[in-house]
Amino acid sequence: QLQLVESGGGLVQPGGSLRLSCAASGFTLDYYAVGWFRQAPGKEREGVSGISSSDGSTYYADSVKGRFTISRDNVKNTVYLQMNSLKPEDTAVYYCAAGEYVPDYDAEYQYDYWGQGTQVTVSS
Repeated sequence: QLQLVESGGGLVQPGGSLRLSCAASGFTLDYYAVGWFRQAPGKEREGVSGISSSDGSTYYADSVKGRFTISRDNVKNTVYLQMNSLKPEDTAVYYCAAGEYVPDYDAEYQYDYWGQGTQVTVSS
């Protein structure tokens, strides 16, 4: 069964950190570009970050640049999203997605597989 599973979400105070994981099973994730998306209540899902399958190039939305870092561990078949200096506006369900050909990390239709999401809540 081909699937992505996110983990690492939770409740954190403003200024805190979380590391999300996106683990693949049934396929080799290093052949795929991976994107992280999030959806806050009442808002559309938006692209947050992405990492290529080839040269490891990365993409970040302006709202998270300098605070979030995406990385991949091909041995563990996992992609991570390190989130620092979290703000209340980062509160959302975070999803990871994988696609074989992803020229635009924001475009959801380019992704072949999606995880079920993990909740991140930033609140004091």
